[in-house]
Amino acid sequence: MASAQQLIGLVKSHAEGDEGRFFDLAMQLATAEEQKGHARLAEQLRQWAEAGQQPAKSARVAPTPIAAPRGDLAAFLSASYPTTRLNDLILPVHIGDELSHIVIETKMTQKLEEKGLRPRRRLLLAGPPGTGKTLTAEALAGELKFPLFTVLLHGLITKFMGETAQKLRMIFDAVRTNRGIYLFDEIDALAASRGADNDIGEARRILNSFLQFLDEDTGPSIVVATTNLPEILDRAVLRRFDLVLPYQLPDAEAIEKAMRRRLRGFDVDAVDWGDVVEHAEGLSTADVVAGGEDAARRAVLGNSSEIMTSAVVASLERRRSLHSIGVATHAEGQTALHSQRTVKKRKVQAKRPAHNKASK
Repeated sequence: MASAQQLIGLVKSHAEGDEGRFFDLAMQLATAEEQKGHARLAEQLRQWAEAGQQPAKSARVAPTPIAAPRGDLAAFLSASYPTTRLNDLILPVHIGDELSHIVIETKMTQKLEEKGLRPRRRLLLAGPPGTGKTLTAEALAGELKFPLFTVLLHGLITKFMGETAQKLRMIFDAVRTNRGIYLFDEIDALAASRGADNDIGEARRILNSFLQFLDEDTGPSIVVATTNLPEILDRAVLRRFDLVLPYQLPDAEAIEKAMRRRLRGFDVDAVDWGDVVEHAEGLSTADVVAGGEDAARRAVLGNSSEIMTSAVVASLERRRSLHSIGVATHAEGQTALHSQRTVKKRKVQAKRPAHNKASK
């Protein structure tokens, strides 16, 4: 059962009106009881803790965020409370089915554990930008009514030896004690740090620490990682995940579905969907939605509720032109980086002793 200090902390936080602290302590108690095998008690504690966070029906203000990261954690972990659901996503049927089953497994954890099984809690989502990977993490949080904790990699990765590993330890400590969806967006940044200016040995230590923490029990939480570049990930990273889902650019059916959904409330009878799909080919779902929104915005400003094919096509082409700018900028950056490395290499070679040449 709970220790005296835990009970004192719980009552004290309630008396002081510190709802966030009260919720944190209640969830920690639930986790502790679950680890002792008291699954029913743990679930009841969680249910009552979450019930206490629900706003009154008559309240018109937005609910206050709960379990927000505090202290050092706040620098590299942010909390949100999504309302997105899996039905809001436009994904292939097989991926939607897997995600739905993850939700079922999490809700039926006790039933699985009674047979020596565990729900899948480590997910890797791989594919091009804008295909719904980050939105999937939000939808899982929304379905399970979990907070979504997003790891801020810019605050996590540092050049100081051992500091990043220490921060990773803090995050995974939170994973085990504070139930939620923990999102490592663009996880390849951890591997990409190998090529940064810091010591390559430190980059390997960071990766090894991450692998070690993934091996440990994530408690009641789900870890979701995303990557745009699965080919650069170490094979050892892939093996740590219970499920790897491939995300792809939308097909014709998904393009039309995404566009129709975004243009709901407008007159789209005149839209030639075949023409729209043709011009949207190669764009991400996010680009398709943004194109539909742009066409809708222009219609509203033109005092019209009718959407024309030409307007949608023009919006999609504007999205495509933005990608061209991004590709050009990326290519220019790569060229400049290559030039810098070449100059650096020549300088290093120039500083080397000439005894090798003399020996010849």
